[in-house]
Amino acid sequence: MNILHLEASCGWGGQEMRILREAEGMRRRGHQVVFAVMKKGLLIAKAREAGFLVYELNFHKSCWLLVLFQLLRIMKICQIDVVNTHSSLDSWIGGIAARIAKRKIVRTRHLSGEIRSGWNSRLLYGSLADFVVTTCEAIVPQICRQSGRAEETCLSVPTGVEPERIQYASSDSWEFREKLNVKPGQMLVGTACFMRSWKGIDDFLLAAHKLRNDATIRWVIIGGGHFDTYKKKADDLRLDGIVHFTGHLENPYPALAALDVFALLSTANEGVSQAILQAAYLEKPLIATSTGGLREVCLPGRTGIRVDPSSPDQVAAAALSLKRDPILRVRMGERAKLLVEERFVFEKTLDQMEKTYGSLFGRD
Repeated sequence: MNILHLEASCGWGGQEMRILREAEGMRRRGHQVVFAVMKKGLLIAKAREAGFLVYELNFHKSCWLLVLFQLLRIMKICQIDVVNTHSSLDSWIGGIAARIAKRKIVRTRHLSGEIRSGWNSRLLYGSLADFVVTTCEAIVPQICRQSGRAEETCLSVPTGVEPERIQYASSDSWEFREKLNVKPGQMLVGTACFMRSWKGIDDFLLAAHKLRNDATIRWVIIGGGHFDTYKKKADDLRLDGIVHFTGHLENPYPALAALDVFALLSTANEGVSQAILQAAYLEKPLIATSTGGLREVCLPGRTGIRVDPSSPDQVAAAALSLKRDPILRVRMGERAKLLVEERFVFEKTLDQMEKTYGSLFGRD
């Protein structure tokens, strides 16, 4: 099968990583994969480095007619069977081009936030898609309702983890704790993300502030993003020595493995986060909101403690509860890893995507 991925985003985040990893996996399974990416998009270099053919297009609305003809040409030259669109702009133009060329269309929705109602939903997720893939279950009913899709043509396919890539030396994890001056007997609560407004960093800091007088709990934020904003807030709350910031880590696994508890407090847009899956695979008990796909991984009483969005009091209470019961932490961590192994490994992601593509042509 020949697959064309379209991406109008210029960034490099979870969405783009998912696209590239899926392409690599499908190639290993014998499929041909081609990319058409927005000019100057960071996915371009990554995909070419991985050995893929990449076309650079200008998906801006002012260039839609040119891009339409470029896509028609690419589909013909590369004998494309399926067009997979990922962002709004490429879904519009790519969907129209694929309809003209009579190619099958898969629309992948990476965010869990609500989609706009009305004709926008009817077209992007209805007329201009033969199948819709999401990265979490929560958004599926809304997409079907607003687009008029049959439920069997919309499926959640979360981005699974690759256990073979989660490699670290235990000595590196101990060294990480020592660098943060986390002493034996102290519980380290951490989060890992690209820091932005909806990742719940404010709530993480406020929870740490509420427990600032508990010398047995320390906190760490792993990742880049709006570093200065949140570092200033931590300074304003006088959390120096209580909350640590690592910045972006090229290899986050030693840091994740060093944690005693993993928290992800997103308030919007979250699919099934890679960070929470990696932490779960590393047997960390979880504290998470019910936002998007987080509820699929943080199962109350089994793999972690569920809290409401924007509720630092609940986060603080959850941290205290886990601190007081180390046996519960171990049991939750063990169940978290088992859940990932059963439902959220990347080979299952590839199985579902391959089956989805095949279903468009009547294959099982």
